[in-house]
Amino acid sequence: MKSQKKIVILILAAVCVLGIIIAASLHRKPQAVLTDYSLPENWAYFAEGDDKDADLFLICPTVDMRDEYNMSLEDTETKANFLGALNMERGIYEESTRLYAPYYRQAAMKVYSLEPKKRETYMKIAYSDISAAFSWYLEHENDGRPIVLAGFSQGADMCYRLLEDYFDDETLAARLVAVYALGWPCTKELVDRCSQIRPATGESDTGVVVSFDCEAPELEESFINPADLKAYTINPLNWRTDAEPADSSTNPGACFTDYSGTILKEEEGLCGCYIDETRGVLKVTGVDTADYPALIPGLPEGSFHIYDYQFFFRALEENVAVRVNRFTGKGALDIEKPERIGPGNHELESAA
Repeated sequence: MKSQKKIVILILAAVCVLGIIIAASLHRKPQAVLTDYSLPENWAYFAEGDDKDADLFLICPTVDMRDEYNMSLEDTETKANFLGALNMERGIYEESTRLYAPYYRQAAMKVYSLEPKKRETYMKIAYSDISAAFSWYLEHENDGRPIVLAGFSQGADMCYRLLEDYFDDETLAARLVAVYALGWPCTKELVDRCSQIRPATGESDTGVVVSFDCEAPELEESFINPADLKAYTINPLNWRTDAEPADSSTNPGACFTDYSGTILKEEEGLCGCYIDETRGVLKVTGVDTADYPALIPGLPEGSFHIYDYQFFFRALEENVAVRVNRFTGKGALDIEKPERIGPGNHELESAA
């Protein structure tokens, strides 16, 4: 009888332990399987551009508008939009850098409607790919070359994460030309927490973050730039960090591109800008809000987010050359502007 009781007790104990294991597995967060960046198909750009003095690691903005949480790398349609969004930006960087851009399981647009804690679950999946791609690039491609990091919107968010995770290493930090983190705020909280995130203070400082997001003067907040958020911003026309306005006459060219990277419309002096020092956003002057609709779900009219780099395309292109040449000791670089074509229109397919 005693032996039977012992057997029953052992069985019950085993059942309890098994139950605990099963319950724990059900509540454990799923681990993202890393994408293999030794495979060419997982790169949108790979070592594009010969005889450049620096490398660009470019991170795509949000293009996945499907009813899902993270983009599938098997989704050829969304990947085509992904490549198109990168092409819209590449002209800013390609004269000065060799291009690398990974496909990654970016967070889809619907993720931005979630509360922050839940949103982060899907952002971490996106970042796991970015980190894997950057790590592979460092090991197999960089070879000690100067690095420019760049991203727009979600891409800028990913840039901050790379800075925090990788650039506390002094040897790697010494290779950093600059980070163009456009369309996502470089917050005071980020800067206070992470010493390697250093906001730019002028036109040619290196190892720094160039960041801004654009609004109409009357707009008071958006989900990207809430009213109570303080961001570090630099003016891309006068390269100041105070409220000193830059007139539209100082804007060397706004460029509106298509998914092939073709410039459909270019206009010198389209707009001016100044920094709202309270919130750290870039207020754009000289344009009609109705001509530049927000287009992105959840963004109010007067948010010029999707035009951040388009309004200041030539200024950014020139600045990348300035910083790369300052870093490499080559001095100024004359940039030949592409031939202007066609009237185009402003309502292009754009990314968040």
